[in-house]
Amino acid sequence: MQLVSFYLAYGLIWLFARIPMKVLYFFSDVVFVVIYYITPYRKKLATKNLRNSFPDWDEKKILHTAKRFYRFLIDFFMESTVLVFMPEKEVTKRQHYKNPELLNDLFLQGKSVILIFGHYGNWEYLATLQKYIQHKTIGVYKPLHNKYIDNMFIRSRQRFGLEVIPIDKIARTLTNYKKSNMLNISFFAADQRPLMKNIKYWTTFLQQNTPVVIGPEKLAKRFDSAVVYLKVSILKRGYYENEFILITKNPNETQENEITDKFLNLLENQIIEEPAYWLWTHNRWKHSKDYFLNIYLKKEQK
Repeated sequence: MQLVSFYLAYGLIWLFARIPMKVLYFFSDVVFVVIYYITPYRKKLATKNLRNSFPDWDEKKILHTAKRFYRFLIDFFMESTVLVFMPEKEVTKRQHYKNPELLNDLFLQGKSVILIFGHYGNWEYLATLQKYIQHKTIGVYKPLHNKYIDNMFIRSRQRFGLEVIPIDKIARTLTNYKKSNMLNISFFAADQRPLMKNIKYWTTFLQQNTPVVIGPEKLAKRFDSAVVYLKVSILKRGYYENEFILITKNPNETQENEITDKFLNLLENQIIEEPAYWLWTHNRWKHSKDYFLNIYLKKEQK
C-alpha cells in the first residue's frame, strides 16, 4: 500500500512540477478557499493559538491573520512539493542568503555551527545553503511513515549537497565529524512540542506556558559548537531572504537554558513582527503545565 501511495504522490508531484509557478499560485488560491471555508483544516486550532498568543487583538484581526496564514500555508505546501523537481536555478533565485560570511567566519575560527530556527517561512529551501558555505551542511529530520515518500524527499534535499540525518542519529553523526575534525553546520527546527516524557524545561512563549526542546543547546555544549539563529523574511510571494544572527560562539560559557531562551526570544519577536508565516496549525500548546506538574510527574514517580 505504501508503494501505491508513493507512485500516486510521485505522479502528482511530477505533474505539478511542470506547471509554471504563476499557475500553481493561482491553484493555491483555489485550494485556500476549500481548506479555509469549505473543509477547514485545523482552523479552530489555528485561531485558538492566535487568540491565546495575541489576547489584545480583536476578532477581526485574528481572522484576518488566520486567512493570511492559510494562504501562505497552501503556498508553502505547493513550493515544497514541487521542489523535488524544481531546477536548481529556479530554486536558488527564490532563496537569498543575506550574510553567509558569518558562518564562514565561524568556520575560519575552527567552530562547527548549530543553526536553529522555527517553522517560519519556507524552511525546505534551506537545503541550498551548501552552495554558499565552505563546510558540510546537515539537515536533521523526523522520518515519514511512508518509506518511499520519505526517500523521495530525502533525495530532493540532498541534491543540493545537504546531508539528511534522522533526529535519533544526529548525536552519533556529530560525534563522528568531531573525531574526524570535520567542521559542519547542522540545522534544527527547534520550536516543536516535545514529547511529555522528554519535557525538561518550561518557559513563557507568546504569553503562554510552553514546554520547549533543549536538544540543540545540549548538542552545542557537548560539541562546543557556535549557535546561530536563522531569521527568514518573505520578500514577495515565493521569494525569501535568510539572515544569520549569532547567539553565541562559546556555548559552554552560557548559563543553563540561556541559548534556548535567546532562540525563543528571537523567534517570538519575528512572529510578533509578522505572524502570518508561522505554523499556527501545529498543536504547540497541547501539554498543560498544571497537568505535567501535578498529574504526569506524580504518575511517573510511582
